[in-house]
Amino acid sequence: MLDKFYSYRFELFLFTQLIILFGSLFIPLDLFENWIMPLFLLINIASGIILLSKKRLVSKLLVIFLAISTIFVAFTFFDSTLNENYNYIKLASYFIFYGFVTIEIVKQVWNAKDVGKNVILGLISGYISLGLLSFFLCLTVEIIYPNSFSGITTHAINIGPSEMSDSLMYYSYITLMTIGYGDILPITPIAQKAAIFIGLIGQFYLVVLTAIVVGKYINQSSKN
Repeated sequence: MLDKFYSYRFELFLFTQLIILFGSLFIPLDLFENWIMPLFLLINIASGIILLSKKRLVSKLLVIFLAISTIFVAFTFFDSTLNENYNYIKLASYFIFYGFVTIEIVKQVWNAKDVGKNVILGLISGYISLGLLSFFLCLTVEIIYPNSFSGITTHAINIGPSEMSDSLMYYSYITLMTIGYGDILPITPIAQKAAIFIGLIGQFYLVVLTAIVVGKYINQSSKN
């Protein structure tokens, strides 16, 4: 069954990533955060299983993770307090999941002999996955070392976990892209090291992996 969807693995994974990141631009926020995003997180995990289906052991572990996540999401629809009680478990689980998927995307793009639609979509999806990993890193830093980032609480004294997550998601991608508006700043040594790390991996990804794909495309075109 998974083999039928394997050729569309990058399309499925990228589509669900884009919905998770930008769905709130087009869907009312409460509806999106409470119903749409949890469902698309599950679809994203399922897409990751398809992407990793050639690695039997890892894909089996992810199937178990998907089953547990589905049960968890089902319960949170009826009891929202579960979100707070299991934040640490969710954080660790998603960090591991996106870590595995990002590494696999990079490997598949790196090892691709021909540059086609799948490679380009994989390149984009891998970059977005790096942003999500950066977000989980920043969120972990903020949870373990509170107030590591200034600017998160600029407009709210008692900011909630959702608002903090949105701010750190924004900060992670801005740092990954080395834009750096300066509205959110890392102010503790651990947060500053995380910011340096995020900026470096973003640059390495663009410079190294993109250059390899472009080189393969040039060689492919010259042969044709």
